[in-house]
Amino acid sequence: AGGVGYEISLPTYVYQSLANDGIGPGSEVELEIYYHVTDRQPKPMLVGFRHPTEKAFFEQLIQVEGIGPAKAAAALVFPVSTIASAIETEDLGSLQRLPGIGSRAAQKIVATLGGKVAETALLQDVNISGETQIQQVADARAEAVEALVTLGYRSVEAQDKVENAIRNNSGIADDVQKLMREVFKAQLPK
Repeated sequence: AGGVGYEISLPTYVYQSLANDGIGPGSEVELEIYYHVTDRQPKPMLVGFRHPTEKAFFEQLIQVEGIGPAKAAAALVFPVSTIASAIETEDLGSLQRLPGIGSRAAQKIVATLGGKVAETALLQDVNISGETQIQQVADARAEAVEALVTLGYRSVEAQDKVENAIRNNSGIADDVQKLMREVFKAQLPK
């Protein structure tokens, strides 16, 4: 009675990692927490990570101009070693597959973090195959956009709707049916 609760955002790869270990809602789990609050947004944002290295990578990522905590958390749909490897190899195409990361942001990430995340790129991530996941998300996103275009949406509008759906629920980024449900759910009157 009278307890305090906190809402903690989990990047997609953290959520998937927990699910792969059989950890679900109601389970107790220890997380590394990133706490963010500003004058403009006084409601605190808490982002959870399983390992200190994941949190450290996130903190490096938000140092890139134009990438704040919310955008960085939404973009982390793959293990940090996969993303760090893309940064170190200057693989702009893979970086642009991350939600909310376009061409310019990918270039800024490489320019700012290139050479600084090599150690993270060498880490072995457990339970998640990053390259396969990058392709699954890219395929699901493309298929959802194509379906919306078939339904009469303009290509740019379809891409925006899919991006918004992923931003609202990053855990659905690799599932076309869930993406489409989220797109249509967002159109319902509130």
